[in-house]
Amino acid sequence: MSLEIITSDLLAGSRHAFFTRKGGASSGVFRGLNCGPGSADQNEVVTMNRARVASAMGVPPERLLSLRQIHSTVVVVVDGEAWSERPEADAAVTREPGLGIGILTADCAPILFRDGAAGVIGAAHAGWRGALEGVIEATVEKMIALGARREDIRAAIGPTISQRAYEVGPEFFDRFRAEEAGYERFFVPGRGDRLLFDLPGFALGRLRAAGIEAEWIGHCTYSDEVRYFSFRRATHAGEPDYGRLISVIRL
Repeated sequence: MSLEIITSDLLAGSRHAFFTRKGGASSGVFRGLNCGPGSADQNEVVTMNRARVASAMGVPPERLLSLRQIHSTVVVVVDGEAWSERPEADAAVTREPGLGIGILTADCAPILFRDGAAGVIGAAHAGWRGALEGVIEATVEKMIALGARREDIRAAIGPTISQRAYEVGPEFFDRFRAEEAGYERFFVPGRGDRLLFDLPGFALGRLRAAGIEAEWIGHCTYSDEVRYFSFRRATHAGEPDYGRLISVIRL
């Protein structure tokens, strides 16, 4: 089975891809294109999957770089040197041609950025914590430091858990409301005292508030088991682990 690639018109002009789980070599709960070195999948199979992604992106496997994501606002600048190990961070930016920067997700929002005029790209992992604490804005600022202009940056949010599948408790809601009263608009009532949180809508709101033209491609990871891995779906099913999707951009 060939790899399935989803793209965004906003990022046209840069090679990028939101990969689904189709076309990979993993089996069991990781069935498909699991690209997560931190999963319990077989290392050699994850390496094979990542090599397929690298080939699709037109880069050598050693130039497909991803991070040890920690739900932070840390952004690294990639200068083209090979990494001996993945840095702990949740976003990366570069102006280095021929290098793919990737983000791993399984419900959180993968966000790819491009300033075509300046030749600067970025990729960020935005779960609720990172988005709330400012990983999106930190990525934009690092891109600007490399020569990008805010008005020229475009961003696309890839496959992400949608609001209808993201049930949270009142304490979660209170944390957002304490940050800014207007954030209440990203929640709707659920069952009992539960609420439903709009992660892609929240990320999109933060991008637009930062002056970035952006879109969400509209794919829900939780609702489409055939195409996407989902941490929350795996948890609800009592599965021991879950695969990681990869989203990649390169100049």
